[in-house]
Amino acid sequence: MSTFSFLGSLANFSNYDATPHIGTIFSDPSVQLTQLLAAPNADVLIKDLATLVSQRGVVFFKTQDINIEQQKVLATRLGELTGKPETSKLHRHPLTQDGSELGDDVQVISSAVFVLFAHSQNLPICLILLRPNCRIFPKERALASRGWHSDVTFEPVPSDYAILKIHTLPPTYQKFLEGLTAIHDAEAFHVFAKLGGFEIPAGPRGSPLNVDSELTAIHPVIRTNPVTGFKGLFVNRNFTKRIVELTTDESANVLNYLAHHVAENHDLQVRYRWEKDDVAIWDNRSTFHTATPDYDGLRVGNRVVSVGEKPYYDPASKSRREALGLKAKSV
Repeated sequence: MSTFSFLGSLANFSNYDATPHIGTIFSDPSVQLTQLLAAPNADVLIKDLATLVSQRGVVFFKTQDINIEQQKVLATRLGELTGKPETSKLHRHPLTQDGSELGDDVQVISSAVFVLFAHSQNLPICLILLRPNCRIFPKERALASRGWHSDVTFEPVPSDYAILKIHTLPPTYQKFLEGLTAIHDAEAFHVFAKLGGFEIPAGPRGSPLNVDSELTAIHPVIRTNPVTGFKGLFVNRNFTKRIVELTTDESANVLNYLAHHVAENHDLQVRYRWEKDDVAIWDNRSTFHTATPDYDGLRVGNRVVSVGEKPYYDPASKSRREALGLKAKSV
């Protein structure tokens, strides 16, 4: 039984739906918007593209060579071919000054900010200065979930379609974590020992370096596995208390995010249901584990933990996905 498609003349181009309800992605870089614009049946293709965008909400194209002038033509044609009024053109943002380098009907969306104070209201404001283009936003950072909006709804005639091409990206969150260090602390074990009526032995505990009775250590947040050469996350909710290089609030936010990243990333997890005399062997440098109490009665096993090397980070190391050439995942 065939399913209805909104693709029309675009059906021959490789694509997939990002979710069942919203978003279609043309992941093959050979599918170029510039080719659609120049095609003999350009009007058909662009009209079908506009219809697809309206039906699916948003459509993404990978690694495009479209320039800003072509982008403006495409944005105009999307509306014209789907019946917008002849008087409707490209929008000029009210904060765009005359003489913009890219044209008065282009808005530069950037995270580059210049801090300015609005003395009239005594409120801090961030002014994004990009040549003659500018945008004003509150200085205080807020959750991205507070920013949902539709473009220029303050206008009597608001927007139909918008096209955004990202040409500059910052280092990834992964890069931000590289080079950071974190404090790992198990001082709670002293409380447990005291309740049990004994003191924790001073050591060594598997290594001459494991002798500190304070049970604290500072390790890199991103650690290199010497066996594989892969880099990976090396923090956990149980013992990692603070990222050294960040403020207290920043550290708490980052560690909370990373804890959710580990716990809720089901596509990175494996769950094993134990049977009698089963054995598991894992690499503590590159994995996390947790026990799931989904049973009644007593469950007992014996664990032996080998001590390895002092954690380090090699800037030349690659992630497992990168080293194996696997498709990158967005966060």
